[in-house]
Amino acid sequence: MITVYGIPNCDTVKKARAWLAERGLEVAFHDFKKQGVPAELLPAWLAAFGRDRLVNRAGTTWRKLDDAAKAAVIDDAAAAALMLAEPSVIKRPVVRWEDGRWTLGFSAPMFEEGASGAPK
Repeated sequence: MITVYGIPNCDTVKKARAWLAERGLEVAFHDFKKQGVPAELLPAWLAAFGRDRLVNRAGTTWRKLDDAAKAAVIDDAAAAALMLAEPSVIKRPVVRWEDGRWTLGFSAPMFEEGASGAPK
């Protein structure tokens, strides 16, 4: 099964979920606000994307952080701590495809690859 991780009111998550629903794909949704960030998956996400992609430095949540909190994100452990404390700072959606691959964000071509299981 495909699992989408994110926040339901995020526009990009909405687009991703709509794209998947239009194709009749079975999807589980993990809501960061209700279910929290799965701490056990953060190492895999950091390995797959790197903290510079995973932490959304262009988003509102990042911009609202004080300078000390921003400056503290110097390694993966600090990035993980921030993501657990402020789930909205994670770029979304994070998607786990049926074949075990991960993608970050949404674009139709990327999702076509993910849905087909094509190599990245």
